[in-house]
Amino acid sequence: MASAFMQRALRAAAAVRGQTRSNPWVGAVLVRDDVVVGEGATAPPGGVHAEAAAIAATGGRGGTLYVTLEPCVPFAGKRTRACVEAIVAAGVERVVVGIPDPDARVQGRGIAWLRERGVTVEVGDGEREVEQQLRPYLKHRSTGRPYVVAKFAASLDGRIATASGDSRWITGEAARERSHQERARVDAILVGSGTVLADDPALTARPGGVLAERQPLRVVVDARGRVPLSARLFDVPPVILATTRRSSPEWRRGVVACGAEVIECAGTESGVDLDQLLEALAQRGVITVWAEGGGTLLGALFRDGQVDELWAFLAPVVIGGDGKAAVAGPGTATVAEAWRLEGTVVESLERDILVRGYVRGR
Repeated sequence: MASAFMQRALRAAAAVRGQTRSNPWVGAVLVRDDVVVGEGATAPPGGVHAEAAAIAATGGRGGTLYVTLEPCVPFAGKRTRACVEAIVAAGVERVVVGIPDPDARVQGRGIAWLRERGVTVEVGDGEREVEQQLRPYLKHRSTGRPYVVAKFAASLDGRIATASGDSRWITGEAARERSHQERARVDAILVGSGTVLADDPALTARPGGVLAERQPLRVVVDARGRVPLSARLFDVPPVILATTRRSSPEWRRGVVACGAEVIECAGTESGVDLDQLLEALAQRGVITVWAEGGGTLLGALFRDGQVDELWAFLAPVVIGGDGKAAVAGPGTATVAEAWRLEGTVVESLERDILVRGYVRGR
């Protein structure tokens, strides 16, 4: 269980998730005589880190700094002053760290750097809570792949649309609002070309009905180049079209002319090599992917073991018949092989419910 001061640092970090782009969302508090005198959280790239922000918020020297993630060290290409240097310069005597940083440029060096300069460092306060909060970042840095959250809005029998393709609206306003809130907190939204062709969605984050200042990267998987250049998603950058050699050069040039980027991936029987795409996104600093479907894309992500977390918005309706499945494809051969959730949470959203949890083993 995290100490009261580390809990406050965790809250500071939670408040900036979705605003730090390729950096982890970190919180820090500076304490003197058991009183918090400074608090900070990570700014977007190029801005100050949590530790420096907490130190800058107060005058004087010394104290104990509680920080959710190991402070960074100097390394080539770094755009801000290393946090370990700011800590020593401020005369901080003790640093309490939630967890070490798995980033290859840090990996314990920040802790060692401080100890070598006489700063007392303790590690592990709130370890479980910090790991939970930074699950996407920890996966990104340790595997070179983004953290994938599969999301769908479906009927009780798992249909995201009727056989005719009608899907507006299966879930209500509260569920859609929650989805927009989450869109504003992730780095990228991922959909298949079928979703764009069927619904022509903008795929923007609009919490409270207002276009968020920071928009996630929109990524469309389109192996054959079917998305029309008039699609609404091109209206607001940034956009990526992930395709294969099966798409025409003319279509690719048109996509670029619309201000979007084209990523060519290897082709597979089902379309685009998703592992290659996810690696390319991670290299672009994408930590969290919000995969909204449709069913073909989600089925491929589950099949390939790419899904880390699931958010299922369920409406109290039954579509039946040949309605479109939320997770399509061959699925599992037996119930024992089915993908199961752990740490499951169920929330009420007016008339609908949200079931979310971690995919077991991920």
